[in-house]
Amino acid sequence: MNNKTFLLKKEEVKRKWHIVDAQDKTLGRLSQSIARVLIGKHKVTYTPHTDDGDFVIVLNADKITLTGNKVLQKEYFTHSMYPGGCKIVPFKTMLEKQPDRIVRHAVSGMLPKNKLRKHRLTRLKVYTGVEHGHQAQKPENLEI
Repeated sequence: MNNKTFLLKKEEVKRKWHIVDAQDKTLGRLSQSIARVLIGKHKVTYTPHTDDGDFVIVLNADKITLTGNKVLQKEYFTHSMYPGGCKIVPFKTMLEKQPDRIVRHAVSGMLPKNKLRKHRLTRLKVYTGVEHGHQAQKPENLEI
């Protein structure tokens, strides 16, 4: 009987493509599920120090919903580190101008803050409509 612990090597990683329709989905619940797939925790071969997550395509990012009064209260804050460089953008404005950044920002907040975070975010593809250019990868539907 073999009692060795399985550790996945980066050469053995097999990545799949998943597609998610964000229409009428709650932002937090959706981003948590996407982060789980990007990390690779949905796989049996999950190893914490190896980046074995999959690719995720998010469609209809402009039709995402929030609960409660967050549509009116939520704001996105950035600072350029120069005096007076504070920029605060309300959720409604961000939804009209750059809805893909809303999903990307939420998923980024759900990922662990380590060296693998940037590489995991590169596997997230967010689109505002139903059109995407990844048909050749044969993405599978991911139910959330």
